[in-house]
Amino acid sequence: MDIIFTLTLNGLAIGMLFFLLAAGLTLVFGLMDVLNFAHGGLFVWGAYTGLWVYSLSSNFWIGVLGAIVAGLLIGAITELFIIKPVYGNHVQQILITLGFLLVLSELIKVVFGADIKAVQPPSYLDGNFALGDLTIIKYRLFLIVMGLFVFILTTYILKKTRIGLIVRAGVINKEMVQALGINIRLVFMAVFMVGSAMAALGGFLFVNYSGTAFPELGIEYGIFAFIVVVIGGMGSFSGSLLAAILVGLAQVYFQYYLPSLAIAVNMILMTAVLLLRPQGLFTTRGVSTK
Repeated sequence: MDIIFTLTLNGLAIGMLFFLLAAGLTLVFGLMDVLNFAHGGLFVWGAYTGLWVYSLSSNFWIGVLGAIVAGLLIGAITELFIIKPVYGNHVQQILITLGFLLVLSELIKVVFGADIKAVQPPSYLDGNFALGDLTIIKYRLFLIVMGLFVFILTTYILKKTRIGLIVRAGVINKEMVQALGINIRLVFMAVFMVGSAMAALGGFLFVNYSGTAFPELGIEYGIFAFIVVVIGGMGSFSGSLLAAILVGLAQVYFQYYLPSLAIAVNMILMTAVLLLRPQGLFTTRGVSTK
């Protein structure tokens, strides 16, 4: 019983990290029809910038803010100079964003160095506590709470606020929204920045979980974002959450019980879902919160 609980908690924690990485990609594709393979670069820049701010301030939450700000700024630069010229052309988007991913990964080495960095979460999130006969690792529980918080907040904004209404209306008919005097171009740029900030936040939280940061982090883990988005359904926010949890649980359980298949399990899961349901677990026009 203890091992099942531990594996499940670990799988949920990893799943929430994958969700934070994939959620921004879901927003960007669902609302803007953009395939951004540079998303992993935002992940690693959020990790390193957050760590740098954390080391300067000695405050974990200021480090979180630093990662988010880095994601917003790099997201704005990416959208303005990389994505804007290739709107509507998926092939060009794939090629140019893959190239930009490599650039971002190499720039990390220039700015922060190429060495692997050891990372330690703050003392109040380190260690574990007992709940009856069960031992709960604090940081894993924290990751689950953070992932759910981001999901609930984003869902609320998209469904219950005027900003969310404008974004959803812009997806359906951007010319109509533009005619009402709303600059839909700036709205979509803001969406891209928010998606980038989610990836950056996920990067910072991830390195505090894994204990190490390295420049190839974005390249290595960026693929998980696309696996989650494909399994969940392109553009489905709720689908990304469910898919991320499935991927996290599958990875943890296979690593423990069938380690020889641990590397391939996510590709196997994606293949199985696509064979049974090619559109993914959820499918919709634009970003769905259902």
